[in-house]
Amino acid sequence: MSLYDDAVVVLKGIEGQDELRQAYLDHLEAHPDGMWKACAAGHVTASALVIDPGHGRVLLTLHRKLRMWLQMGGHCEPGDATLEAAALREATEESGIAGLTLLPGGPVRLDRHPIPPPCHCHFDVQYAVVAVPGAVQEISDESLDLRWFAYDEVARVADDSVVRLVAATRARL
Repeated sequence: MSLYDDAVVVLKGIEGQDELRQAYLDHLEAHPDGMWKACAAGHVTASALVIDPGHGRVLLTLHRKLRMWLQMGGHCEPGDATLEAAALREATEESGIAGLTLLPGGPVRLDRHPIPPPCHCHFDVQYAVVAVPGAVQEISDESLDLRWFAYDEVARVADDSVVRLVAATRARL
């Protein structure tokens, strides 16, 4: 199964966010290259919120280009077999934390947002990953900073999409 096919299957299985889910599916149907950064009309991305449920906190990255506190994530790559694999790869690369595990149940939510050119639009499939106890983060080239925030601190530093992701992740816990 290709990454494109995996994305279609995953999206069809998501409950809720029906209108947005259909927009993702319509985008992929209209753009066979819609999984890749080169698709000028927008493309699917995979992200993951790194959580430490034992301490009630999440790890956010201060994104180098956007200068915003966000979850880990980014573009799918040809070596990614699934969206889950892409999200886990991005979370591991950007957090520097080995041994992350996906929160069961598939994607936590969807979020479509504009991005400065050349990307234009991301159709983000958002997962959550659990950090091992005592995990130590390491800043990557894509980040200005990495910091743990208590669940209730996120609204003070991040935008509404991250706040919604944290809330949906906490509901799943």
